[in-house]
Amino acid sequence: MIAKDSLDELFREARSNDLDAAWTVYADIVSHLPRPRAVPHVWPYDAARPLLERAGNLVGTQDAERRVLMLTNPALKAPFTTDTLYAGLQLILPGEVARAHRHTSFALRFIIEGSNAYTAVGGEKVMMNPGDLVLTPSFEYHDHGNESGKPMIWLDGLDIALYQWIPANFANGYAEARYPAEPAPQPSRLLYPWHEMQARLAAQPGPFAMLDYAYRPTAGPISPTIGASAERVAAGSEGPRRLETASSIYHVVAGHGKTTVEGTTLEWRERDTFAIPAWHGYAHTNLGNETAYLFRIDDKPLLTAMGAYRSD
Repeated sequence: MIAKDSLDELFREARSNDLDAAWTVYADIVSHLPRPRAVPHVWPYDAARPLLERAGNLVGTQDAERRVLMLTNPALKAPFTTDTLYAGLQLILPGEVARAHRHTSFALRFIIEGSNAYTAVGGEKVMMNPGDLVLTPSFEYHDHGNESGKPMIWLDGLDIALYQWIPANFANGYAEARYPAEPAPQPSRLLYPWHEMQARLAAQPGPFAMLDYAYRPTAGPISPTIGASAERVAAGSEGPRRLETASSIYHVVAGHGKTTVEGTTLEWRERDTFAIPAWHGYAHTNLGNETAYLFRIDDKPLLTAMGAYRSD
């Protein structure tokens, strides 16, 4: 007599052959709405700055490839600042050189503190000053050096969080500390000075303005995976509410305000950094008496290329 079949027996035999029933987990795999794991969060610069200074006293360039404190989302683990984006604060002291290397990940630097240190990428050297955006395209040898008399601190933004899911990221060191470089042609494909963006924002009408950075050689996004933009919020005003499948990391260039994210309030001041997960409606409010400026990175280019970018 043939025993009666059952779902339990089907699942058991399927699993023994490394098979699983999709219909039992479909709702978890494809949810009704986007379901990021990251949560809204702000990293005050006043808390991070002393820790970074201590790291400078305790960790030399010979001990660390890069001296960085990662901005780790409380709901995730390093290197996730959002589900797809990574950010960190990097310090380079006077006279130091962060050794040349290259990696698959695209990287950007937004300068927070210090002047006249350099980044050299692919043989092109640019000087960095507060508010400048500096790009490091994928797999180009690059090094950083501080030839000034003061510490240099910047915000790193990379797509290495994305590469935790795609096993294609790797790095190579260079034989020497510095890769041969000459001053970059002007205007440089690598350097986007803050004064240029601030002037563009000032020329926009209304209490709120948002403009993208465009990669000079293509006039498109700064990379295939990460986009960058800047925003202006007039004193006492509020920006538009936004809801999108892209996640964002904001850095406060100037001003004091708050961002309301799905009922959570993130209060921020100059030099703070905060994260907005995907599909979390949010709006900025300027609480100060002067214009607020925000720098933003997002994963919109990646999602657009995948056909997955949506906004409401």
